[in-house]
Amino acid sequence: MEVKKITVAFLYNVRRKYPDPNDIRTQMEVDFDDPPTSKAMIRHLKTHGFNVIPIEANKKAYIKLHQNQKKIDIAFNYSEGLYGEDRESHLPAMLEMLKIPYTGSSPLTQCLVFNKAKAKQILTANGIPTPPFQVFQTGKESLDPSLLFPLFVKPTCHGSSAGIDNNSIVYDEKSLYRQVKYIIDNFNQPALVELYLDGREFSVPMLGNPPRILPIIEPDFSLLPPQYQPIDSFEVKWIHEVAIVDKGDSENEFHLKCPADIDIKLKKKIEDICLQAWNALGIKDFCRIDIRCDRENNPYILEVNSPAGLIPPEISKASYFPMAARMIGMDYQNLLKTIISSALKRYEKNHLQ
Repeated sequence: MEVKKITVAFLYNVRRKYPDPNDIRTQMEVDFDDPPTSKAMIRHLKTHGFNVIPIEANKKAYIKLHQNQKKIDIAFNYSEGLYGEDRESHLPAMLEMLKIPYTGSSPLTQCLVFNKAKAKQILTANGIPTPPFQVFQTGKESLDPSLLFPLFVKPTCHGSSAGIDNNSIVYDEKSLYRQVKYIIDNFNQPALVELYLDGREFSVPMLGNPPRILPIIEPDFSLLPPQYQPIDSFEVKWIHEVAIVDKGDSENEFHLKCPADIDIKLKKKIEDICLQAWNALGIKDFCRIDIRCDRENNPYILEVNSPAGLIPPEISKASYFPMAARMIGMDYQNLLKTIISSALKRYEKNHLQ
């Protein structure tokens, strides 16, 4: 008997211009993917045996989902939405309206993790460590006296290091308000100001329900060229990493270490707070959590990435989640299959209950 192929609606957003640190407009679409990335992901899904219906997550997405509703077994939600501070919830909400199963977290969870301030409020309420912070809506607010310099400034609702550069670490009120103004004026959203931690940084990929923690990634900022601050800035992510890994820049050493060299005690601390965050925020199927430590090696959650980046290795070997999967012998196609299988099992379990 022939086994019916699973039909997957692949939801994605298209980036029109490659991220350029000198062109702020390109940072507006930095969370999206270049056409070659989307095409490669679709090709991998087809090669693994899925029927694939590609649907760009634009204004016509609902129409296409509605038209194909009866054909779709599950949607692979790799979308970011188009507009607004709640844009990552748009496609999950459409899918729920149409009763189409999908990978990844619910509209509510996607709203929370995309809004870094709201996510931090949930983490704090649940006793999960995250750096103290303040949201600047207008740039005219007085600085909370409990926040001591140095501080870190970034957009409240953005990913992929947009708005983060060498000026993001601020050491006095003058530089603070200058950077806050830069974020508000250029990204049309509040600026998030949090305590800057100068310890080690880690990225923690999580997969499945309940989640399995894949090998942890650590950026070794001491290996960065001297012109870069010790942070995962826009320039580091989109210029430096790509130049070393994908373009063969032999003059510099690749600064991402996977698996990270961590002692058992710190590893357990990191895993514990990531599992707590997963449950507190209601994450499903997969995500990647960014961690930064203080000088005493106490880990704090910076932000949650959902969906986590999944750039195929033939496009870039610097994509964190696939990199961690390769460390446990999971190739790219099996990574995609595992995400889909995790979601299908979750829906099957809920249906049986």
